[in-house]
Amino acid sequence: VQLVESGGGLVQPGGSLRLSCVASGFTFSNYAMSWFRRTPGKERELVAAITSDGGSTNYADSVKGRFTISRDNAKNTVFLQMTSLKPEDTAVYYCRARSHLLYEYWGQGAQVTVSS
Repeated sequence: VQLVESGGGLVQPGGSLRLSCVASGFTFSNYAMSWFRRTPGKERELVAAITSDGGSTNYADSVKGRFTISRDNAKNTVFLQMTSLKPEDTAVYYCRARSHLLYEYWGQGAQVTVSS
């Protein structure tokens, strides 16, 4: 089982990034997917989530209207499109897969830094 995030990097405030998370080793379409983020000294935060069929999403209040989660089950990939980025969005972003039986898998994380 593997989840591999990519697409992180350094971006100026107001900029955009798209994170990708490619899954392998399990039946991706059976798992709800989420993006979390963690900054030093803070609790891990749920950023966005999407159901296994992509029919429903939810977002943290801090990113609503700026971030969009989506998935392509044919490509075993979940995305996080981030726009209007702010310095407080700086964090390591992790994708997580969770089945209806609450089995979980996590990626290794991707660093996103928002700074001028």
